[in-house]
Amino acid sequence: MASIDIGIDLGTATVLVYLGNKGIVLKEPSVVALNMNTNEILSVGEEAYRMIGRTPNYIRAIRPLEDGVISDYDTTEQMIKYFLKKVTGGAILRPRVSVCVPSGITEVESNAVIDAAVAAGARKVYLIEEPVAAAIGAGIDITRPNGVLIVDVGGGTCDIAMLSLSGIVSKTSIKVAGNRFDEAVIRHIRNNHNILIGERTAEMIKQEIGNVFVADQRVTTVIKGRNLVNGLPQKLEISQADIYEPLNELAMQIVHSIQQVLERTPPELVGDVYNNGVLMTGGGSLIRGLPELITQQLHIRASIAENPIECVAIGTGKSFSFIGELQDGFVGITGQSRNH
Repeated sequence: MASIDIGIDLGTATVLVYLGNKGIVLKEPSVVALNMNTNEILSVGEEAYRMIGRTPNYIRAIRPLEDGVISDYDTTEQMIKYFLKKVTGGAILRPRVSVCVPSGITEVESNAVIDAAVAAGARKVYLIEEPVAAAIGAGIDITRPNGVLIVDVGGGTCDIAMLSLSGIVSKTSIKVAGNRFDEAVIRHIRNNHNILIGERTAEMIKQEIGNVFVADQRVTTVIKGRNLVNGLPQKLEISQADIYEPLNELAMQIVHSIQQVLERTPPELVGDVYNNGVLMTGGGSLIRGLPELITQQLHIRASIAENPIECVAIGTGKSFSFIGELQDGFVGITGQSRNH
């Protein structure tokens, strides 16, 4: 079977895989379940995600990526290997693989991603920065001399970049994204209601009633957790207004980071952004009120891409046709030169 090109959106929360001309063929949580006694991998992806908070002590459901970068190299390698095998049907291939990475990634972190992909079976590995992949995936012509401001809010990082003429003019990457919003909800409910909830419940709250622009007391949901005083299960009704402050505080950090990128951008390109607006991608951009908050604070129209969750993966998969054109954005290219 001939070699194929594979794009991987190696996200902190979710892994998406784009295969050749087929498009996105896999979308699963970036979670691995391990037997801590034997170091054996029990399950990967969706099945492992269902185990979070529900396993005995000797089994741990872990996320091998933290804040957009590898925190557990061996587990990440096994996870990539599992997903590559799953999408190729176990066929013996040495694919070219493009992996998207946060804008602020260091050389050491880049090498870890490259090594993991090569060890998992890649013939050649390309790394592309998330905002560039997001722009390609959203169908934007990044080769034009026209300023495009991309804000990609993922699970672990928020990557902001001004693109023009196939290059990155100014950029930043902050570790304020979907997971931080979840952590803020957990912390707020623990501190204010003495109830401990898990990350899956926090994510459900964020998706159902979270809003960073409006605090409506009438929008509510019922949650279940453990009372920290008596240790017993407890139900609690919380409102949108109840969790508005911690979520808005994090969203304002994103707004300030966008402002900093604009301050480092040439005035002509800032004028383009005033006309084009801010394009938001990534699952974290779907938290209610974020486009409205950016528009209000920066006086620039912000809108969410048509397919925000899959934009980066689509762009990563399509990036092979831009390899000769991109002046910036590809942060590393390697063959099988590393020793394993």
